[in-house]
Amino acid sequence: MESKNLDKALLIYSKLISGDEVSKRDSENGQLYEEYYSNAEVYDIVGSIFKKLNLCLYEYNDSLYVTAGEGNRVFGYTNDDVKRILGLRLNKELYLCYFIMYMMLIYFYRDSESYQFRDYIKPEKVIEETDRFLSGITGELAVFAREDIEQESFKAIGLLWDSLPITTSGGEGEKAKASRASKSGYVKLTFNFMVSQGLFVENDDRYYPTDRFKALSENYFEDYRGRLYQLLGGNENA
Repeated sequence: MESKNLDKALLIYSKLISGDEVSKRDSENGQLYEEYYSNAEVYDIVGSIFKKLNLCLYEYNDSLYVTAGEGNRVFGYTNDDVKRILGLRLNKELYLCYFIMYMMLIYFYRDSESYQFRDYIKPEKVIEETDRFLSGITGELAVFAREDIEQESFKAIGLLWDSLPITTSGGEGEKAKASRASKSGYVKLTFNFMVSQGLFVENDDRYYPTDRFKALSENYFEDYRGRLYQLLGGNENA
């Protein structure tokens, strides 16, 4: 191993972990991107570093993106961390937000090979999709669920969602505020979190997915298919 290649690999790691962009188009870090793809030793060292640290490295549109691997308590968030960030108190509130995140994902992607050609998503569409999928899941739990705990988890999410008004907005045309008081409030809470993570940008109440979102989404179905995926009609061979 050449020391200069190790130095390049460590520089790529430090840039990504610090939130910098390593992209072919970037004037500052474009050369690092080229080193990653043209230098086999740099490529292997970077891959080894990320694997040992339980980090996932994704590529999209000539750029590199990093995210914490499952259960990574150093670089990722715990459930308690996310509850604190979102201002939530109960696990069922957190799981509802997770479900809303999943609705955002499958609005654009059904599996790793099928991007839905949509430029943006609006909060009211998220509410519509969440209504539709939650009613379908809670109605089919007796068929799909293998353990009572799963039935109770989805029941809690479904009951919480059904108990909420669509909005608590005072005036017509007023944008929904992030809160636990309505469906639109939960959606706004979730969008605020996604924007803070660099996954969406908002303009005039429209939320546009970033390249980071697309990079993570394209790899999600390969890396983290789970029970929710199956309940929503996912095909393990997709």
